[in-house]
Amino acid sequence: MQLNREQMICVGSLALLLLACAFAVGSSLQARSEAARELAERRDTLAHLLARARSGAEARGRTGGTAPAAAFLDASTSGLAAAQLQAYLSQVAAGRSATLISYGVEPARREDAPDSLRVQANLDVSQKAIQDLLYQLESQTPYVFVDAISAQPVGTAALRAAQDATLRITLNLRALWRRGAR
Repeated sequence: MQLNREQMICVGSLALLLLACAFAVGSSLQARSEAARELAERRDTLAHLLARARSGAEARGRTGGTAPAAAFLDASTSGLAAAQLQAYLSQVAAGRSATLISYGVEPARREDAPDSLRVQANLDVSQKAIQDLLYQLESQTPYVFVDAISAQPVGTAALRAAQDATLRITLNLRALWRRGAR
């Protein structure tokens, strides 16, 4: 049986089509195999991370990872919490020979937690007492965070040149409060 030219082209085209289909099936099987391997690796990584998170949570639970009640201002409203913070700030300032000039509550920011309280306070304090004042505020309870500070000298040029000049500092503070039953 002799094939003419037209039949040879058809048989060749059919062979090329079968070869292309076999290549497509092979490529898709290889891609699926790689995807399955990557999925298995990611599942292993996720399982490892979850195990570490569980062990970390258990360790925090054993060591008391939650903050003590004294770390928060305890008030039924944000106004009462702000008053408690003002009293605490006045007490800390008086212990460091500083004078609380003004105090005002700032509106909450979008990124703040619902029970977060922001205030701005202006104080007159000596240069030597600033570090101690900031340390006292940020290291004791209730937890108070100094978000920003600015300082400028108070008085005449002679006072500005003094070694322990008085500065007027503006503190942007943030504290956490819990709604209490007061």
